Amino acid sequence: MNICLAGAGAFGVKHLEALARIDGVKVTSLVGRTREATEEVARKFGVGHVATDLAESLARKDVDAVILATPTQLHASQAIACLKAGRHVQVEIPLADSLADAEAVVAAQKASGKVAMVGHTRRFNPSHQWVRRKITAGEFHLQQMDVQTYFFRRRNINALGQPRSWTDHLLWHHAAHTVDLFTYQARGEVVTAHAVQGPMPPELGIAMDMSIQLKASTGAICTLSLSFNNDGPLGTFFRYIGDSGTYIARYDDLFDGKDVKVDVSKVDVSMNGIELQDREFVAAIREGREPNASAAQVLPCYRTLDRLERQLAAQP
Repeated sequence: MNICLAGAGAFGVKHLEALARIDGVKVTSLVGRTREATEEVARKFGVGHVATDLAESLARKDVDAVILATPTQLHASQAIACLKAGRHVQVEIPLADSLADAEAVVAAQKASGKVAMVGHTRRFNPSHQWVRRKITAGEFHLQQMDVQTYFFRRRNINALGQPRSWTDHLLWHHAAHTVDLFTYQARGEVVTAHAVQGPMPPELGIAMDMSIQLKASTGAICTLSLSFNNDGPLGTFFRYIGDSGTYIARYDDLFDGKDVKVDVSKVDVSMNGIELQDREFVAAIREGREPNASAAQVLPCYRTLDRLERQLAAQP
């Protein structure tokens, strides 16, 4: 399978590393914002074609599918372009930064019949997969999820500390991970959603602190705290509180309520959530099926984000 990767930044590199571990997959085209920097990444990973315009890569015959690791604001329009060009597409989270755009991608997927998947990586992290299996087996019933998503980003930089050409967003990007994971693990729809946010610094124009409360149709609740002002420790930490135990997920690692590490090394073929996400994308294309975290499956998350955004806009 020949894949085009659009976005040669921090997350694009994570996908290149992951794809290199999947048999029968070759990255044939790399799209980036600047040619020189993109060529440097292409040389490192042995990619033969470089472009600064996605349309150039979509016109190539050696591209079967596209992974978009581009700025959030481009996700929906680029995903639709890929689908209209007859290419399968995986969009890094978030699918879009508005509900209307997310719905447009789902409509384009249905019209094309191609695979459209979204990078909701938490569904694939071994830690969360382990909890999911306990839930589906009836051995653990989720009562509360407590999540902290903390970064220190008072400047516009990416995960590697490099300057960004676009601005990140706590609600449409980082909250999307938890909103989707909560409904996925609670196995119900969000029936109650509340949010408040802190001050917006004029230089970035986005909220730097946010608090979100959710309740699922199953009765489970979720409390999510997000910050770009947190000066360590950094990352996202998930606490699952259930009827038969407590589990704390830190990316691909899992601990019980006594901070004893749970062995999740045999949950899947890799301990790398991005690799497992990419493996699902490739497998769904090969098997002609809907992938886990398809655009249609994650659309309820974006409906909730839209509700929260409208709440925040109405607050003083």
